Amino acid sequence: MKIAIPVDEKSLKSNVCISFGRTPYFLIYDTDTKESIFLDNSAVASTGGAGIKAAQTIVDHKADALLTPRCGENAANVFKAANINIFKTIIASAKVNIDTFIDGKLPLIDEIHAGFHGHGGN
Repeated sequence: MKIAIPVDEKSLKSNVCISFGRTPYFLIYDTDTKESIFLDNSAVASTGGAGIKAAQTIVDHKADALLTPRCGENAANVFKAANINIFKTIIASAKVNIDTFIDGKLPLIDEIHAGFHGHGGN
C-alpha cells in the first residue's frame, strides 16, 4: 500500500504540513517495501487550484491513502473519484503517523472544508 503525506521537510522525521495544497513536499511511503519517496509539490506557488493540482500529484503516484490534518472540498472530490481514502493525522512526525495508520488508529476525515480559494492557502 502507498501512503501519501504532506510534509514540511524531506524526512520521515518531518512534521506533517498543516496545508495540503501548499505543502512544500509530499512523502509517498510504500508499506510493503518500506521505501520513501519525496516529491516537490509543483502546486505550492499556484495562484489558485493548488488543492486540485496537489491531489492530482497524489493520484498520479498511485497512492492508496492520504494522511493529512485537513483537506479542502475540491481536493477531496479528486480523491473520492480516485477511491483514495483520507485519514486525519495526529500532531507528530510523518513516521509516527505512518505507524499509527498501519496500526489502524487514524480516523477517516469526516469534515471537509470549503477551501480558501485564493485566501492564503488550501
